[in-house]
Parts: sequence; C-alpha cells; structure tokens
Amino acid sequence: MWPLIFVCSVLLTSGVSSCKVYQNIDWWKTSVIYQIYPRSFKDSDGDGIGDLPGITSKLEHIKDTGADALWLSPIFASPQKDFGYDISNFTDISEDYGTLEDFDKLIAGAKRLGVKVLLDFVPNHSSDEHEWFQKSINRIAPYDDYYIWRDAKTGSNGERLPPNNWLSRFGNSAWEWNEKRQQYYYHAFVAGQPDLNFRNPALNQEMKDVLTFWMNRGVDGFRIDSVNFLFEDELLRDEPKSGKDVPENDWESLDHIYTLDLDEGYNIVESWQKLIDRHVVRHQTDGKLLILEAYTTLPKSMRYYDIGTNPFNFMFIESLKKDSTAGDFKRTIDRWINAVPEGKVINWVTGNHDNHRVATRFSKKNYWRADQITMLAGILPGILVIYNGDEIGMIDRPFTWEETKDPAGCQAGPDAYYLMSRDPERTPYQWDNTTSAGFSESNETWLPVNDNYKTLNLAAQREADISHYKVFQALTKLKKTATLRNGTCEVLLASQDVLAVVRRLKGQNPITLLINFSDMPVEIDARTWLNIPEEMEVDVASVWSGVAAGTKVNSTMVQLRGAASLILR
Repeated sequence: MWPLIFVCSVLLTSGVSSCKVYQNIDWWKTSVIYQIYPRSFKDSDGDGIGDLPGITSKLEHIKDTGADALWLSPIFASPQKDFGYDISNFTDISEDYGTLEDFDKLIAGAKRLGVKVLLDFVPNHSSDEHEWFQKSINRIAPYDDYYIWRDAKTGSNGERLPPNNWLSRFGNSAWEWNEKRQQYYYHAFVAGQPDLNFRNPALNQEMKDVLTFWMNRGVDGFRIDSVNFLFEDELLRDEPKSGKDVPENDWESLDHIYTLDLDEGYNIVESWQKLIDRHVVRHQTDGKLLILEAYTTLPKSMRYYDIGTNPFNFMFIESLKKDSTAGDFKRTIDRWINAVPEGKVINWVTGNHDNHRVATRFSKKNYWRADQITMLAGILPGILVIYNGDEIGMIDRPFTWEETKDPAGCQAGPDAYYLMSRDPERTPYQWDNTTSAGFSESNETWLPVNDNYKTLNLAAQREADISHYKVFQALTKLKKTATLRNGTCEVLLASQDVLAVVRRLKGQNPITLLINFSDMPVEIDARTWLNIPEEMEVDVASVWSGVAAGTKVNSTMVQLRGAASLILR
C-alpha cells in the first residue's frame, strides 16, 4: 500500500498550522495505539500480577475503546529487576506473564477483532542473567564481545577505578566491576542491565533474528526502547560537565555527547527498518510499524524520519506542563508539525508507564483537565498513543518510601524516591468496584490499587451518561471520519486562553476543537476567528464542561467553562 503523503507547514501571514493529505493511508497512519503495561492490566490466576491470559480476556475492551492497535510493554523472560526491561531471553515469555502459547492465543484473539499488536523491543541491553552475558563473563566466543568490557584504570594510590566518568541513567557510575572476568562492563541503566555491543556483527545479527522471530509469530510492529542509547564513543572519552546544579553522581550532571544520539545508532535502526520492509514484501502482510523512544532534541528526532522510521513525539510529556498557556501549546504544536519531513506522519503521545498520568500532570485542581490532552491529541492529524487507564481518567497513587518498588525510586533513596519513582502511574487498572478493582481476585497485588477505585472504574463509566470513557469512545469514533483522516489542519488561538484546532475537508463541514486553558469561564466568537459555520453541534465534550453531546451551539458566542474542552461539528 502506498504511504500517506502528509504535508505540514505554517502559513506565515496568519500563523496557522496547515496540514494536507494526498495519498492513501496505511493502517497506522491515523491510528489509535493503546499501550498496555502487562503487569498492571489484568491478573488471570490470582497471583496479583497481570498476565497474557488476562490481557486476552480483555481484548474486547481495547476494541470497544476504538483503538486500532495495542502495544505491550516488555513481556519477555526476565528476572524483573527493572520489571521486564532486563531481558534474560528475547524470544521467550516471562513466567510471570505466561507462555508462548498464551502469546499466540493473544495474537489470534486480537486478529479476530481486527486489532494490531505491537511489542516492546529492548535492544540496548540484556539482563545480567542472560545466557549471552554469562558466556561473555567466561570469554566464550563469540559472546566474549557481545557486551562492552573495559579494563580498570589505576588511581594515584594504586586503587582500581572505572574506565571513565560515564554515569548511569539512574545515577552513579555506569561501570560495574566483574570479579571473574577482571574487567568493568558498561550499563547505561541499572547494573543488572549490561549494554549490548552493536559493533559486533554477530550480536547485530542476533537482534535482527529476534525481530524476525516475533514477526513470524504475527506481530504487527515494534516500539523500540531507549533507541538513542545504542552506541557509545569507542575512545571512551570523559563526558563534559553539564553545569547543572545537581549532585556530581546525578546523570544530569554530565553533557552526554559520547553516550547518546551517536550516528551509528541511526544506521542500525535503518537496517532494522529495511529488515521489516523486506519481511512485509516477502510475506505479503500489512505494513509493520517501527516507532522509537528517544528523549532527545527535535532535530535529532527528525533524523529518524529520514531513515524511514517514526520517532515518538513527547511534547505533551516533556515540553508542556499544567501551567502552560494556550500560546505555549500552539507554539509547541507548530514547532513539531513544521519539523516533520514531507511525506511523514506525526504522532502524539499523551502518557506512558514512565511518566505521571495525564490527568495528574495537567490538572491544577479536581482533575478537570483529564480529557483535555487526549481530545487535543486525538483531533490533531496522525497517530494517537494513549496509556492504559487514561481513557477512564485514572490518576497517580501517592507512594510511601516503604511501598516503593521501582528501581529508579529505590536507587534515589528515601529523601528523593518520589522524584524518580514510576510506581504512581503503574498501579493496577481499575475495572470495577470489586476486590482489587477487578484487576485480581487477590487482595495483595504487586502494586497497591488506587483507593479511588470504588468510584473511578471502567464499569461505572460504561454505565454513566457522561464519563471519561464515553468521551474517549466518541473521540476515537470521530478520528475515523474522513475529515480527521484526510482533512487539513489549522492550529489557532481563538482568544488569549482558548486554543482551537480546525480540521477541514472539501465537501464536509469542519470539525473544531476548543480548549479553555483558563480556570475561569470565557465566551468567544469562534465563527469570526476560526471561519466556521454559525450553527454547530457539540460532538464531544469534556466531563466537567457542563455541556452534553448533541447540544446546538451558536459559534458567534460559544461559552466555555473553566478548563472545558469541546469538539464542534
């Protein structure tokens, strides 16, 4: 199928973002991707840990949300030191989650429903319990060079020192001494996650074989974890100080010019894209999506488009905060839209397992803004990526130091754990008001359930006339209309506090989103400022907007409650 040609630019005379579509659309080009954190989604066997059979039992929910694809955070064999991102076998399933047979049943169930399945591919490192690493310790060829080993330096007093000053993403030295091999190994993350050496051709082929293994099992694409960490400076040069006011063992204390975003990383990712493209042609399957996690600068993100892949757009996570203004949102959206190369498609990530939930991040009080970012990301052109639970407005659960399980929080210590821990956004999914929110038959779950599950849960929202879930369903239904799939896009300020997005398609009435970024009510003449019809109807309304879907609206005097969002058509 020919790719979508998506042209985005800013009309300099008006300051309006303009987006046009010229060709057919592949399945993922205007899709909704639903991220599942398997450990917290649904427990089928009562051990308090989510699993693959649990996910399979809830596939109808994913279909009912209107999502086109689900993305599974790592499900591979792992000692779970970093809850799945420390992989001991890239082609097997963790005992916590099930078996390969369970995975095949999940794939078959998803295909029956027309839902695509994406896997997390974690190429930067393995677990220190992986067979490759154990053989590498013992210098067994070819595994001896599968990881990054270096001799120690000798200090002025004869003491053993790491090869250089590189730091782990979670703090402290990125080098760990191995007594048996009598060398240090490099780990960009925790010590139980030694970095793989992609300069070794045999290792490179091993990881390509992993991709092929899962594609042969029916996987429709991959989200690649920490892709900009793949290569490090061969000369092992010390990294310069960043000048930031943080402790010297904090990752932010260095400017990571020798351990992030190296050119070789782009080359290896391009080779994976070509491998996937060949597989699609050979097996005559639908296109397979390769989407990349790289928290980096905008220009460096755009380079991934140049090699045929798709970088995640983290603007709603990194650049915009709860005190950002309508103007801040417009400028940030414009910057991303204008940066995307011709013929490529943007994506909008509203939340994930590594960051506070969207309702928590953007709400100043009472979680009024729980629908705001989802509605904005959903009406903008391209892919919407949502984290499980955000479709019902789940919020963070506060954790004590004693409850903390995330290694990032544990390593930060009792005085700073809350700054680093990702536990608050990883609590079990709230299905209903029964035991453990319907997540598990057990009262003991791997992380505690949020206390608000009695009232905030999917079952209640399915029955309610107005709910976050109903808002999300209406949004995904709207996203499948011709206007949102093929129409132009304009991002404007309807007033100082109101951001507007207008989607237009010849022969169709425009679809307009209005978001009030003030906590105070406003009235605007949207018809004059946005060039939309005078008579319109509310198609989607945020929960606390005070407006029901179907309400007739005179666009010359649209009234918006504080923090309200409306989609008119």
